[in-house]
Amino acid sequence: MDKFVIHGGKPLNGTLKISGAKNASLPLMAAALLAPGVHRIHNVPDLRDVSTMAHLLRIIGARVELHEHTMTIDSRDCSFYEAPYELVKTMRASVYVLGPLLARFGRARVSLPGGCAWGPRPVDLHILGMQRLGAQINLQDGYIEARAKELVGARITFPVASVGATGNVMMAAAMAKGKTIIEKAAREPEIVALAEYINAMGGRITGLGTDQIEIEGVSELKPVEFENIPDRIEAGTFLCAVALTGGEVTLTNLKSAHIGAVFDSLERAGFNLTVSPEKVSIQAKGRALPVDLRTAPFPGFPTDMQAQWISLMSLAAGSSGITDTIYTDRFTHVAELQRLGADIRVEGNTALVRGVDHLKGAPVMSTDLRASASLILAGLAAQGRTDLSRVYHIDRGYERIEEKLRSLGADISREDEPIVT
Repeated sequence: MDKFVIHGGKPLNGTLKISGAKNASLPLMAAALLAPGVHRIHNVPDLRDVSTMAHLLRIIGARVELHEHTMTIDSRDCSFYEAPYELVKTMRASVYVLGPLLARFGRARVSLPGGCAWGPRPVDLHILGMQRLGAQINLQDGYIEARAKELVGARITFPVASVGATGNVMMAAAMAKGKTIIEKAAREPEIVALAEYINAMGGRITGLGTDQIEIEGVSELKPVEFENIPDRIEAGTFLCAVALTGGEVTLTNLKSAHIGAVFDSLERAGFNLTVSPEKVSIQAKGRALPVDLRTAPFPGFPTDMQAQWISLMSLAAGSSGITDTIYTDRFTHVAELQRLGADIRVEGNTALVRGVDHLKGAPVMSTDLRASASLILAGLAAQGRTDLSRVYHIDRGYERIEEKLRSLGADISREDEPIVT
């Protein structure tokens, strides 16, 4: 098992290219099942979650290769319609194959998903969407079993916006008979990218980026080449890293329109940003000003940046409150930040943060993907040495993060961690 060893207190300077988006790559890969043939998706990051999804597609029968961030998926020989528990338990996003399998084979057997340990993500909305399209659903032995002789378009109103359910319904409805309307649809860039991919294959999806999406079913889709979007969460994470440590960094290969809420929050915290459509520069001097915020669906402040923002506020010149309205129990990183000297109290779904003068390095443990990122950021700013264990969490969603940070001047290394028995 690996760990990161971080010697904090070094400012970050330089230029860094942002990787492709993990949260867009996974549904794009699943969507390749819709159109038998050879698909090529560019700008795909080399991550554990991407490898897990590739393995799942191979089980279904696809041939999958990733070479220099271009993924080739040959989905012609797919014939297996099950996503087994032994694999699916490691990644919640595997439920994305439910819609494509149902659309292509008229049946799907997908294990209830696993993944990060900070709380459940109900699949109820995915099931609701498939049922409204005409599928019969049974939950048996920990599996979602779905069947449909024919999927038929319908009007589907979600009680809350769900990125996963919106994407799954779009894929299932792409070849359903008639029109499907999704009300209270997710507006996230990853959903827009998925719809654009399906449209490139010959789909007919409109309303992208709004809360009402319309899908006119087609009889056939064809494989294409497609460019994945940049990872807005990785970009936000590195911006917060610079804000914590000081320095001046330019991030390239991003879409600034996807990160507006993070930009606004950093400027409110007193940092100078220079923004253009595909890059941003940040100049960081001195402590952050305290900024209260609430996470919200896009275009609001993303829940996937909540933990990193708490790390930043732990060294702010004052007190702040961070409320997570999306996942109310996503605060497992707080206890570990406290080990570094942060003054944080959690009340319900709000973290009350009183900025301290400094953090001090200590052994800490990551519990999920974004918690890992928050602890790396805190370690970069802390005095002395921080040892972060269980870094396999960070490898799920950040591509070679330690190498990227070292390129900017950070003192961080990956080391073997002895297993204590």
